[in-house]
Amino acid sequence: MKLFLIGMMGTGKSHWAKYLSKKVKTGCYDLDYLVETSEEKTITEIFAEDGEDHFRKAEAKVLRWFGEKKAYVLATGGGTPCFSNNIQWMNKEGVTIWIDEPVETLVDRAKQQIEHRPAIQGLSDDEILQLFQKRLAERTQYYSQAQYHLKGEGITEAALLKIVKQHA
Repeated sequence: MKLFLIGMMGTGKSHWAKYLSKKVKTGCYDLDYLVETSEEKTITEIFAEDGEDHFRKAEAKVLRWFGEKKAYVLATGGGTPCFSNNIQWMNKEGVTIWIDEPVETLVDRAKQQIEHRPAIQGLSDDEILQLFQKRLAERTQYYSQAQYHLKGEGITEAALLKIVKQHA
């Protein structure tokens, strides 16, 4: 089984990927971490030194590497589905699940991890909220192409396991 978790920064994709990988006894991967490893730079450094276009190309390349693997759970970056026909590729390759938390929840979580979230450093609370609302509005057209959409209170272990069982 190939599972792709998509959604905004702070939705818990990495958390749920770890949980699901244990339940289905397969590898758990974080796409952002793998891009950093392959580029030997943090995402912040890649954006600053090489630009977003370079990052998105590296991200798509690492993502396509998963075409050679048989089973895994992959937590993607927030923007992954929005570039390089990635959402279409993921839908063809495996099962996509959009983890969709309310924007207010995302903002609260992001502020708690601000040192790891360069996109929001130096922004006021209102600016962070506006940034998240804008990004979600831009990305919804891609996220909505996922095969499954779990939202807010519906993001549960039972809901995720139900999806897994449908594809086992």
